Amino acid sequence: MCGICGVYNLHNKGLDRNLVHRMTSSLFHRGPDEEGYYFNTSVGLGHRRLRIIDLQAGKQPLSNEDESIWIVFNGEIYNFQMLRLELESAGHIFKTHSDTEAIVHCYEEYGEDCLIHLRGMFAFALWNGRTQKLILARDRVGQKPLFYTEVNGELLFASEIQALLQSASVSREINFQGIDLYMTYGYIPAPHTAFKEIRKLPPASYLVAQNGKVTVHRYWDLAYTPKLKISEMEACERLLVLLKEAVALRMISDVPLGAFLSGGIDSSAVVALMSQLSDKPVKTFSIGFEDAAYNELDFARTVAQRFGTDHHELIVQPKALEILPTLVRHYGEPYADSSAIPTFYVSSLTRQHVTVALNGDGSDESFAGYERYFANQIAAFYQKFPTLLKKITEKGILALPGLADLRSGVQRIRRFCKSAGLPTAERYLTWVGIFNSSQQHALYTPEYLEDRRLQLALPTASEKWMEQLFNRNEGLNLVDATMAVDVHSYLPYDLLVKVDITSMANSLEARSPFLDHHVMEFAAQLPVRYKLQGRTPKYILKQALRGLLPKEILHRRKRGFGVPVDSWFRNELKPLLHDTVLSPNALARGYFRSGEVFKLVQEHLTGQQAHGQRLWALLMLELWHREFID
Repeated sequence: MCGICGVYNLHNKGLDRNLVHRMTSSLFHRGPDEEGYYFNTSVGLGHRRLRIIDLQAGKQPLSNEDESIWIVFNGEIYNFQMLRLELESAGHIFKTHSDTEAIVHCYEEYGEDCLIHLRGMFAFALWNGRTQKLILARDRVGQKPLFYTEVNGELLFASEIQALLQSASVSREINFQGIDLYMTYGYIPAPHTAFKEIRKLPPASYLVAQNGKVTVHRYWDLAYTPKLKISEMEACERLLVLLKEAVALRMISDVPLGAFLSGGIDSSAVVALMSQLSDKPVKTFSIGFEDAAYNELDFARTVAQRFGTDHHELIVQPKALEILPTLVRHYGEPYADSSAIPTFYVSSLTRQHVTVALNGDGSDESFAGYERYFANQIAAFYQKFPTLLKKITEKGILALPGLADLRSGVQRIRRFCKSAGLPTAERYLTWVGIFNSSQQHALYTPEYLEDRRLQLALPTASEKWMEQLFNRNEGLNLVDATMAVDVHSYLPYDLLVKVDITSMANSLEARSPFLDHHVMEFAAQLPVRYKLQGRTPKYILKQALRGLLPKEILHRRKRGFGVPVDSWFRNELKPLLHDTVLSPNALARGYFRSGEVFKLVQEHLTGQQAHGQRLWALLMLELWHREFID
């Protein structure tokens, strides 16, 4: 796991080596063990290394035999040993035992098609001196980040935005389309960023820079059809084989490794399989909260005891927000998922003991783990009700007393009723979004709306992106379609961004067996009833793990990796709201009507509404401005 960066002069006019050095130094945390460079007249590559494989000889940048091809690489190629055997039999000569070198020879053999041969998580830059071509590439689901910009005839790229901003030529002008997307989703999807001149390379894509031109191509997508004709027993057997293989590949390491353990089915399954594959107790790491509604440590302890792990725990306190400036700096753009706080701290705890940690990320998007998949099915059924019956039902439910807690059963039912009659994409947004279009237009100042030419017509441009994602999957079963949308939105731009930034800020490598593309492709083509059966999510996964995991883990309700920001804002963090969201500087930026912001804060503090997630989004937006714009 590493940090990569570089500069390519598209018109061969010379190169600023000092800039590449500054960019590389800004990524120290991603690779504190070594740094390396490659320069010629038109390209400069920088690398910070976190040593995981081939500790002595795996230094980067790394080249082929005649040094005509050079690479800087961030990630892990889990099938590199098999690739090496194939490539050596084809006549390629290796000088190291690193997975990085397998990419170089794979490119020599297959060209850009090498990407379909790689099994792992990666972002890399490869320079082909023979053809004067630079290639930037990302893994299939977007586990490893890559940003780029074109300025003054140069292409700059890096693992994090802060490295690109080492160049005085890169403007900090705000991309207001990115801000609008952030206000809708809490994240900014590719190719946008919060900066007008900086773009992010989408997952499963590669960029080619040659002869002064830059083009982007997609090389992979997840296919949900045709469906496999397979019995339940055979599906369980094949799933366990694939999962065990994915875990085993991710346990290849020349440094100590462990696992995040939340006590949910996904991380517990990974720990169980690691225990089968290891001759030593697996090191496991968990975090919890004093708020019982958010604390899962008891479940984690149950799993740790079952498999005899070397278990470590940490209680996260509200004072944990001291690390917010660090997170804002590494994210480089506004990011509103508050679960980044516990993820940062579990990464920090883990790094004190190991350098690599496996996790359970990606299972929900493959096996229908989120409540919204079932809710979408029920909503489609509900829409067939007679209009009068729907009105009576909604009136009765909306009359129930609401609790200022989004996790309460009453709140979930009320939210469902408000959205059940909406079109699919709009309904989905009410469940996963931050501010819908009506709320945004009430919040934005008239000047901002006019300046941005934001029309009052609905849906907004930001919401149309979600509509387009659903339209692309229109022929699929609604459950598969919603999972496909998550794979192209929430997974790469929220969940995986969170894990990469929080782990790498602690110089920790995080690996995700459920994101192995063999596992994902198998799951996608399973019949929907194997993923969501009745109201049972992850049905086939639970069946496959029967006898391996404790029953209380298999049958527990999904809780999610949440943070008690609602109660924090009403108590310990109340002063923070006044110092940031309600500060004169924040209100003077011209985005929001001050009266609407005060109303949000007041409704939350008095318990009339639960606006914790929205207030967190406003908080992170203001902190980003202070770090990168002010």
